[in-house]
Amino acid sequence: MYVSIATTAFGALGVAKRIRKARSEQDTLRLIDATVAAVGIVTGLAVLYRELKRLGDDDVLLG
Repeated sequence: MYVSIATTAFGALGVAKRIRKARSEQDTLRLIDATVAAVGIVTGLAVLYRELKRLGDDDVLLG
């Protein structure tokens, strides 16, 4: 689970780079594409976090 979160977060670095490049080139279509990708990453991290929290709730040792 933690590897999935780290991989997704690492992908955010690439998206941030794409957003900066699109802004510097004033390429609206690439900026929209990178923004949609960023929203997907945020959603993916939220889902992974929720699953991690559920695992913690079910684990007697974690409280």
